[in-house]
Amino acid sequence: MTATKKLHIKTYGCQMNVYDSERMVEAMAAEGYETTEDAGEADLILLNTCHIREKAAEKVYSDLGRLRPLKDAKPDLRIGVAGCVAQAEGGEIMARQPLVDLVVGPQTYHRLPAMLARVAAGEKALDTEMPEEDKFDHLPQLRTPAAKPSAFLTVQEGCDKFCAFCVVPYTRGAEVSRPVTRLLSEARALVDRGVREITLLGQNVNAYHGAGPDGRTWSLADLIWALDGIEGLARIRFTTSHPNDMTDDLISAHGDCAKLMPYLHLPVQSGSDRILKAMNRKHGAAEYIKLIDKLRAARPDLALSGDFIVGFPGETEADFEATLDLVRQVRYAAAYSFRYSPRPGTPAAERPEVPTEVAVERLHRLQALLTEQQQAAQAAMIGRETNVLFEKAGRLPGQLVGKSDYLQAVHADAPESMLGRVARVRVTVAKTNSLAAELV
Repeated sequence: MTATKKLHIKTYGCQMNVYDSERMVEAMAAEGYETTEDAGEADLILLNTCHIREKAAEKVYSDLGRLRPLKDAKPDLRIGVAGCVAQAEGGEIMARQPLVDLVVGPQTYHRLPAMLARVAAGEKALDTEMPEEDKFDHLPQLRTPAAKPSAFLTVQEGCDKFCAFCVVPYTRGAEVSRPVTRLLSEARALVDRGVREITLLGQNVNAYHGAGPDGRTWSLADLIWALDGIEGLARIRFTTSHPNDMTDDLISAHGDCAKLMPYLHLPVQSGSDRILKAMNRKHGAAEYIKLIDKLRAARPDLALSGDFIVGFPGETEADFEATLDLVRQVRYAAAYSFRYSPRPGTPAAERPEVPTEVAVERLHRLQALLTEQQQAAQAAMIGRETNVLFEKAGRLPGQLVGKSDYLQAVHADAPESMLGRVARVRVTVAKTNSLAAELV
């Protein structure tokens, strides 16, 4: 019998990369590979990369350099780079790091088995096309039991917004939505494998416009209502959204669909209309606030999170104060904030930057305000009841950990039989990043 080959995969960045890595694992399992956490025993190492963060490409090259001793010790070891850095850098990766055998973009990883066959024949394999074919049509069906009761499901890829700071349109391509029937089939397969919560993913997920089984184009709200009918699925979430695509039917779903969780990540990036225009966001601060009011009217307990970029080229102190004012009006339960850093090839990369010390000082002020709001949201949970989907054992004996309806980490004393189940709890202690609770 042929010995099982080992695959080690390292995933960088966003939830969509996590999903893509899971699908690559499934594809390679069909080729006789099983995963290993130990890169030293691997026959194939894949780095599934992300291009969003600062110096993303250099971090990948650094990691590749650390793999050199493994390659020297095992010449038959295959090393591949996948994801958005692969798409952006292409053949440059092989030129800088000859130990790399294959480079595959995020739209063509279904071709991995064929690329490995070329490598076995002595070639280097490069594929960063954006083909018309749907990669998901060529991937094996999900069969193995789910590792956790929550899972990701990519429903949409790419973005047509072309924000001035963002590389996504260049690395993931134009917006493409997957057909409804395939998504429902995959969702049912996930539930059959033990999944109870599905998070719908897309670079611009609420722009979803998939072909429906009734011949019309379905919105994200239509898809959510169809998922709501799947027996055994307890929770639905989605991320990441753009304010311009938050339609009335989707807002209504937050108020009417019991399985759609009361948590929404809705990036705004800045509170200054002047900066939003420079970012090419195509919405203003007042429009964003009005949208938040509509959402909270539909679902009063909705927990909101957002993204902020501080120190965008041209940002003045007045622009930054406008951002602070918006944050005070919205009151976020959680948020992600970053100092602007240029991405090669984006329009903003050619503009004069705000001095580093100014941007850093502003970021600290913003993060202090966001932390204050997050702590207030956590403290407001004390004494309240919420549902928790228990996902894994906690650090203490007899303890389980899961997520609340509002995506907060919650730990409680509970029997192991509660794993994978939704339970009602009462919050007893609130910390900055987690809650302690007791079963009701």
